[in-house]
Amino acid sequence: MSPTFTRTTVIVAAVVCLTPWISPPVALAIGLAIGLTLGNPWPKETAKATKLLLQASVVGLGFGMNMEAVIRAGTEGIGFTMATIAGTLLLGAILGRSLSISPRTTHLISSGTAICGGSAIAAVGPVMGASDEEMSVSLGTVFILNAIALFAFPPIGVALGLTQSQFGIWSAVAIHDTSSVVGAASKFGAEALQIATTVKLTRALWIIPLALATAFAVHRRAAKVTVPWFIVFFFVAAAVRTWAGNPFDVFAHIVFGARRGLTLTLFLIGANLTLPKLKAVGARPLILGVALWIAISLATLAAVRTLV
Repeated sequence: MSPTFTRTTVIVAAVVCLTPWISPPVALAIGLAIGLTLGNPWPKETAKATKLLLQASVVGLGFGMNMEAVIRAGTEGIGFTMATIAGTLLLGAILGRSLSISPRTTHLISSGTAICGGSAIAAVGPVMGASDEEMSVSLGTVFILNAIALFAFPPIGVALGLTQSQFGIWSAVAIHDTSSVVGAASKFGAEALQIATTVKLTRALWIIPLALATAFAVHRRAAKVTVPWFIVFFFVAAAVRTWAGNPFDVFAHIVFGARRGLTLTLFLIGANLTLPKLKAVGARPLILGVALWIAISLATLAAVRTLV
């Protein structure tokens, strides 16, 4: 295919994904189809746009949240959050050593699985001095599993008869990236979306102590730790929405725009997952990622069905 045709296809598909008729899973599927067949003509530009668009969309979703519900969802189960993060990191270290995967790649994949996928990897990688190859392999592993989770989790939740609350917590813990968590939860229901978004972003705050602990462990105390400020702005948005009311439905329009932005984000994520990236991942890192993903999914599912 000519470069002009590929670029035109990407632009048209992106515009279509902004319409109300395209759901997050469909947008991701369209992106994957383009990325795996035609390729992405703007990989660097779309990667940067994906990050900024995701953060802006998450903040926009905050204007549809009730602050009291956000605080309740964020503070409940802190012990469970700590246990699952620590357990995932420990299990990852054991499995990574048994699979003869480099310690840095193992820690990156484990961190992405434990907290919030690509964001955790992007924060921890520079702190521990990870190479571009190790970063690419880890991100590729997480993105592949994110794509699978977005399609698989909603029908599994329905088949198991999970409540909105149960699915919200399960998806927030067991799915890596915030984008796929919100996409899957929005497919399941409005209440699940609110719970999943809040739990995921609260969990994502653990990036900071994890990055600091990683820097201490590898003796790089001067390493720069990135603060995920967009999470703070999400809570500010929820506070504004709760205490200011919703004059002229302005917040409803912001939330609508945020959801379309998130759908476009998933399209861009799919378009960035190309065949060369899939081939670069390799079998052993993917086995590690799948094993950790299955473990945390089953453990969290058992917990929410028992406790929630």
